[in-house]
Amino acid sequence: MIYPSNFEQKTGFDKVRLLVSDKCLSPLGKERVADMSFSTDFAFISNELDLVDEFVKIQQGETDFPANYFFDVRYSLKRIRPEGTWMDEKELFDLKRSLQTIHDIIRFFQPDEDGEIKYPALTALAGDILVFPQLVGRIDTILDKFGKVKDSASPELQTIRREMTITMSNISLNLQSILRAAQSEGVVDKDVTPTMRDGRLMIPVAPAFKRKIKGIVHDESASGKTVFIEPESVVEANNRIRELEGEEKREIIRILTDFTNFVRPLVPDILQSYEFLADIDFIRAKALFAIEIQGIRPVVEDKQQLDWARAIHPLLYLSLKKQHKEVVPLDIELTAEKRLLIISGPNAGGKSVCLKTVGLLQYMLQCGLLVPMHESSRTGLFEHLFIDIGDEQSIENDLSTYSSHLTHMKYFVRNCNERTILLIDEFGSGTEPQIGGAIAEALLNRFNQHKSFGVITTHYQNLKHFAEDTPGIVNGAMLYDRHLMQPLFKLAIGNPGSSFAIEIARKIGLPEDVIAEATEKVGMDYINMDKYLQDIVRDKRYWESKRQNIRQREKKLEDIIARYEKDLAEVNSQRKEIVREAKAEAARILSEANAKIENTIREIKEAQAEKERTKQARQELQSFKDSVSDAQEEDDKLARKMAKLKERAERKKQKQKASAQPEFNRDVIEVGDSVRLKGQTSVGTVLELQEKQATVAFGMIKSTVKLDRLEKVSKNQIKKEIQKSTFVSEQTSEQMHEKRLHFKQEIDVRGMRGDEALQTVTYFIDDAIQVGAQQVRILHGTGTGILRQLIREYLRTVPGVKNFHDEHVQFGGAGITVVELE
Repeated sequence: MIYPSNFEQKTGFDKVRLLVSDKCLSPLGKERVADMSFSTDFAFISNELDLVDEFVKIQQGETDFPANYFFDVRYSLKRIRPEGTWMDEKELFDLKRSLQTIHDIIRFFQPDEDGEIKYPALTALAGDILVFPQLVGRIDTILDKFGKVKDSASPELQTIRREMTITMSNISLNLQSILRAAQSEGVVDKDVTPTMRDGRLMIPVAPAFKRKIKGIVHDESASGKTVFIEPESVVEANNRIRELEGEEKREIIRILTDFTNFVRPLVPDILQSYEFLADIDFIRAKALFAIEIQGIRPVVEDKQQLDWARAIHPLLYLSLKKQHKEVVPLDIELTAEKRLLIISGPNAGGKSVCLKTVGLLQYMLQCGLLVPMHESSRTGLFEHLFIDIGDEQSIENDLSTYSSHLTHMKYFVRNCNERTILLIDEFGSGTEPQIGGAIAEALLNRFNQHKSFGVITTHYQNLKHFAEDTPGIVNGAMLYDRHLMQPLFKLAIGNPGSSFAIEIARKIGLPEDVIAEATEKVGMDYINMDKYLQDIVRDKRYWESKRQNIRQREKKLEDIIARYEKDLAEVNSQRKEIVREAKAEAARILSEANAKIENTIREIKEAQAEKERTKQARQELQSFKDSVSDAQEEDDKLARKMAKLKERAERKKQKQKASAQPEFNRDVIEVGDSVRLKGQTSVGTVLELQEKQATVAFGMIKSTVKLDRLEKVSKNQIKKEIQKSTFVSEQTSEQMHEKRLHFKQEIDVRGMRGDEALQTVTYFIDDAIQVGAQQVRILHGTGTGILRQLIREYLRTVPGVKNFHDEHVQFGGAGITVVELE
C-alpha cells in the first residue's frame, strides 16, 4: 500500500518513470513503463531485478544485442481480423523486420555450443516464445529490401510492370524526339527536359510558343511563365500507363490480401510474441537507466530491513553530474532493534534529501529497478510505504499545513504495522512548539508500539530525548562543519544532532546583543546541551576519520601481502623451471663432455706419435672444459641470486607478521632477563638457571644467587636508572629548578577537541614527571565521557604514571582525573 496518492510525485519517482520511458525504442516498452507499479511479491521482485541485472551485463559486454527493429504492429494485426482487409506495404515491412528481431533475440539467449546458459532469467523469459521463420520467408518473397512489392511477387504483376517499362521507354523516346525538334526551332530552351505532371510525361514550354507544339495543355506554373504540354503522339501511351498503374495497384492489393489471409489465423500467437518484445524493450530501458545512475542489484531478503552503504539519490546524482559535482552518499541502517530513525541537524543540512533518498530507492527496488548503492548493501521489502513531506495546505478543503499533517498522521497510526516504513519530514512542526512536540512524541510512541520502521526528521528536543531513552528508536544527525559553517550532508547514526541555530545566526550577521538575549532566554542548560551535541558530532567525525584511515591502511597492507605472495609464487615457479632446465642442460653438457673425451682419446691414439696433432686435441678439450666451467659459474650465480631473493622475501614476511612483544612478567625469570638483588640498584644479566639458583653476570663479575633474592627488571626501569644516574649540568639544574617553581599541578582541557586535548595532556604529564611531581589533576568535564576515556587510555600507556582515579565528589568527581606519578 502506498500513501498518499501523490507518493511518486513527492519522492521524484514520476521523473524516474519519465527517464526510463525515454529510453524505450517503441510504444511497446513505454506502455510497460506506464504500467510499472509497486510490488510486495518477493519472487516477482527478485526475478525482475535478475532480468535487469543480466541485461546490464549484456549492455556492458562485447556482444551486440539485436535491438534494431522494435516496431509496434499490434494495431495493424488487430485491424486485419475482419475478412477482406489487408496489410499495406509499410505494415508488412514493419511486421517482417520486427518478427526477425524477435527471432534474433530468441537465438541470442539460446545456450552456447557447450550448453552453457549465460543469462538464465532472460533465457527463461524467452523459453516459450514462438518465432515465425516461414512467415518472414514468405514476406521476403513479396517485398524487396526497401519494403516495396517485388516484380516477382506474382506472374501478373511481373507482366504488368514489364509492359509499363516498355511503354514508358517508348514515351520517353518519343518526347526526346519532339523536344529536340522544338529546341532546333527555338521553341524550347536547350537545357529543358521532359517533366512528370499528374503521372504523365510533358514538355515545359513558354506561353508564347504553346501553339508551336501539337498537344494538350495540362497545367501551367505558379508564375504563369511556363505551360506543360502533352504532345498528341504520346497521349495514348500515357493513358495506357494510367491503366497499367490501376492494374498494378489492384494486383498488389490482391497479393497483400492473399498474404493477410495467410497471416490472420496466426495473429493471436504473433501478438503473444510482441508481448515478449515489449518486455525486452522495457527491461532494456531499465538496464540503460541503471547504467546511467550506476545502479546495482543488491542483496534482497524477504524481511523488513535497511542496511544500505553509499546509497545515492539518482535524480540528485544526475543533476550534480551535469554540474561536474559529486553527490554525498548515504549510509543508513534500520533493524528490528532500531526501527525508527530520528534525524536532527541544521536546516539545509540534507535531512529531507536523506528521507527522499530512502523513499525513492525503496520504491524503485520494489518496482523492479536497480538502485545506486554499494554492493555490500542488504535490502528488505515493505508492504506499506507512507510519506508526509512538504506543504500540504489546501484552500479548497480548508486545511492548514498542520491540519493536513495530522490527517496523514491519523492514517499512519490506523494502518501502520511491522511491515510499514514511515517517511515523515519536520515531525510535529506547523503549530505551537510545546503541544506540537508533545503530540509528535505520543505519535512516535504509537509507531514504536506497532513495530513500524521509519525515517523521521525533526528539530524538537523532546523527540531526541525520547529516542535516546526508548528501545526501538535511534537518534541520527546530519553532520555540520562548525569551523567552515557549512553542512557536510553526511548522516551519523547513534547521537542526535544540533541545529547550530546560534552559530548560523552569528554567521549571517545577526547582532550580538540579539544573540546574547536569545541565549539568556532559552537558558544555559539548553545552550550547553546544544554545545555537547556539537562536541559529540565533532568527536564522532574525528574517530570516523581515524577508523577510515586504519581501514585504508589495512586494505593497502592486504594488497601488498597479496601481491608479495603472488610474486613469491611466481618466483618459486620460475625457480623450479630454471632448476629443471639447468639439470637438463647439465645432463646434456655431461653427455657432450663424455663424447668429447672419448673422441679426443681416439684422435690421440690415431695420431700415434704426432705431437702437433696430440697438442691440438688437448687444446680443444681444454676449451670445452672452460666453456663447461663458465656455464657452471652462471648456474652458481643464478643459485646465489635465488637464495638472496628468498632470504629477502623471508625477512619481509617476518616484518609483516611481527606482532606486539610479550607482556612483561615480573614473576618469571628466564635466561637473558635483566635482574637485580632485592634492595640493590646494580642490574645484571641471567646467564644460566639451575633449579632454585641462577648464574648472573654483574658487569665482569659472575655470581651464583638464589632465585628468591632476585627481582626482574624491565627495560623501562633500566632506562630510568640510567636517566637518574646521568650527569646533569648546572645550567640544566637551574632550568629544572625554575620549572618546578612555575609548574602548576592542574590543567583544564574542557572544550578542546580530542586530538588537541591529548596533545596538551601529553606535554603536561611529561613536565610533571620531569619536575618530580607526585600528583596532578586533569579537568576534562563529564559531558559524554569521551574526553575522559581518551585521556585515561593515554595514561595507561605512560610508564611514569603509577595510578589515576576520579576526584572526590565534593571537588569535581568524574569531571576531574587525579594522576599519581612514580
